[in-house]
Amino acid sequence: MDGSGTAVNWESARASNRDNWEDRVPLHEKAYGVSGLDDTNHLTSVIRTDLAALAPFLPEGTVSGLDVCHLQCHIGTDTLSLVRAGARVTGVDFSPAALSSAANLAQRLGIEATWVETDVLDARAAVSGDFDLVYTSIGTINWLPDLDRWAIQVAGLLRAGGTFFIRDGHPALYALDEHADGLQLRYPYFGNGEAQVWDNESTYAGEGKVARSRTYQWAHPLSKIINSLIAAGLQILRVNEGRTIPWKFAPRMVEVEEGFAWPESERDLVPCTYTIIARKTGE
Repeated sequence: MDGSGTAVNWESARASNRDNWEDRVPLHEKAYGVSGLDDTNHLTSVIRTDLAALAPFLPEGTVSGLDVCHLQCHIGTDTLSLVRAGARVTGVDFSPAALSSAANLAQRLGIEATWVETDVLDARAAVSGDFDLVYTSIGTINWLPDLDRWAIQVAGLLRAGGTFFIRDGHPALYALDEHADGLQLRYPYFGNGEAQVWDNESTYAGEGKVARSRTYQWAHPLSKIINSLIAAGLQILRVNEGRTIPWKFAPRMVEVEEGFAWPESERDLVPCTYTIIARKTGE
């Protein structure tokens, strides 16, 4: 199937998505350049970009010494980079294979982190402690049907005065036909509660195919993302939109220093990412 809408219950969609992400783990272990972390000074490009955006909103401009919860951490390369930057980090994911890979990598590198297997929509109940920073980045909330519940988890994990950060693919980007010759709309920008169902044996990084190819994703307009966070009690501090994205969303995209972008003549026409920084108010 090709992104067409369908009604599916969350338990079935989650199970199918988890199977797919389990199959991605060995492919991503090769594609993510994990060996680069053997350099004790190396941070992933995602973390370098995100830390620069976060710096003005953090004590002393750094995550050093902070308690950080990384939601939807996958195989932990960004999680361990946050530890390298000085944070105490808990990585959360629903894939046992991904967390096993992350733990093995941490052990090999001699880096300490905590790993929690849970669905992100139940994170507050599964994760101990309160955090100075809840972090999530790139390819995350389109896998979730209920952003109000998601935002409640985020707020519940933060201590008073804590900061939330998300950078992700822009909903306007996800509405485009990735195979079209130009910037052509194909998928809904505004979610209607239905899931988009995909059957794709490939993954966004590296070569190889997954055995379990069916996934379900949900469209969320930028207004819904922001308003869910506000409704959960967070104060929006900053919203940015970007022209590049860390993976090759469409074959026509060209590689640039920051990742991938549309051809230069189209680069100002549509955003590729958004970044939101928010704070939990209260005592």
